[in-house]
Amino acid sequence: MNSKLRSLPSVEKLLEDPRLGALAGAYSRPSVAGLVRKELDVTRDRIRQGADAPQFESLVDAVESRAAATLSTWPVRVINATGVIIHTNLGRAPLSQAAAQAAAEAGAGYSDLEISLASGKRGSRYAHISELLSQVTGADAAIVVNNNAAAVMLVLTALGAGKEVVVSRGEAVEIGGGFRIPDVLRQSGATLVEVGTTNRTYARDFEAAAGKNTAAFLKVHASNFKVTGFTAESTLAQMVEVGERHGIPVLHDLGSGALLDTAAYGMATEPMVQQSVSDGAGLAMFSGDKLLGGPQAGIIVGKAELVKLIERHPMARALRVEKITLAALSATLIPYLKGTAPEEIPVWQMISASAESIAERAKNLLDSVDGLTEIAELRDSRSAVGGGSLPGETLPSTVVAVTPPADAESLLAALRSHSPPIIARIEKDDILLDPRTMLPGEDAPVAEALAAAIRA
Repeated sequence: MNSKLRSLPSVEKLLEDPRLGALAGAYSRPSVAGLVRKELDVTRDRIRQGADAPQFESLVDAVESRAAATLSTWPVRVINATGVIIHTNLGRAPLSQAAAQAAAEAGAGYSDLEISLASGKRGSRYAHISELLSQVTGADAAIVVNNNAAAVMLVLTALGAGKEVVVSRGEAVEIGGGFRIPDVLRQSGATLVEVGTTNRTYARDFEAAAGKNTAAFLKVHASNFKVTGFTAESTLAQMVEVGERHGIPVLHDLGSGALLDTAAYGMATEPMVQQSVSDGAGLAMFSGDKLLGGPQAGIIVGKAELVKLIERHPMARALRVEKITLAALSATLIPYLKGTAPEEIPVWQMISASAESIAERAKNLLDSVDGLTEIAELRDSRSAVGGGSLPGETLPSTVVAVTPPADAESLLAALRSHSPPIIARIEKDDILLDPRTMLPGEDAPVAEALAAAIRA
């Protein structure tokens, strides 16, 4: 056996160290012993690859670090200074204070999730959220599942299994995580019928494809890319008109779930859920944690008879959401009814923030850290909506651009190691911090992190 491997201490010897003993007392001896074994396994692999055997104290340090990362609540809250509003890697949309409070209250005790307080009898977990979504969107009814991919799969399975679903070739798309519409259709048991071409599809193409075995027409919003140039697209209203002549419902995958007019904020027009319902979509599916600004959820709204079919399908139970999601979603929807979403929903606070207010926050951040002006400056930049929403659309912003004395990665690592961690971005070897995506109250922690990183 390699002498370096023989020099490693045993699990029991490491557990005799006072620091690891304290860890075992705080958690349990078996759990800490498991962490020690994992660290020793990693260390043995390194030695076999030519590394030197670490000192005893280094092993203890490594186990402590492993314990800090493993034996703690997760995910950890971070500050998003990247300028990407709906940042998938950072959990997409942050919840409003009201939504976070509603989720905490629902999770901390019992609730009337499936009981009618008026009658004392069992009720539906979807009744309240369905009514709220009906009020917001104008739909007859609604059901909520765990994400929009699940919503699309459930709808296609419930309505299209064993039948044909017609979609434009230009909308047989792939979204994040390799989620492809043709693959989803196959998994649902439906047969995909593609019409038109990649860049041009007309209502007459759907008319020609309609037959006795057609379950639905499917319209998919290309939320993460654009097709430009010589193009044509059949509108939802045109597809509904064709569908009504043949008794075929139109399903609309909206993706981002915009309930406000993005054009009013200087961006391209994102299809709104209310318009989809108004145009006659049988069912519209969209995300809860993108432009809607709530928790992760897949929301299905539309005609009552179709929603009932969806709700009764066995897969609906497998994909249903729990009380915490429903509480957060209901609290997110109320500001839309009140007309206060831009003031209360963080995503829309960020989108609606003026360039002047962002510039002022950036200047205050730059001026608040001693010595920062020597290595940083204000710079015009653009913030992205992100999350597969509004591809190519950005908002004017002002960032604090830091040119680190050493390499940028070291400074980024220092910011990530702060409590709370700060996530920024690199551009041309500079580190950019964009106040647009920093929530109220987060400017001071960012200044503290910058000051600590500069002193280090």
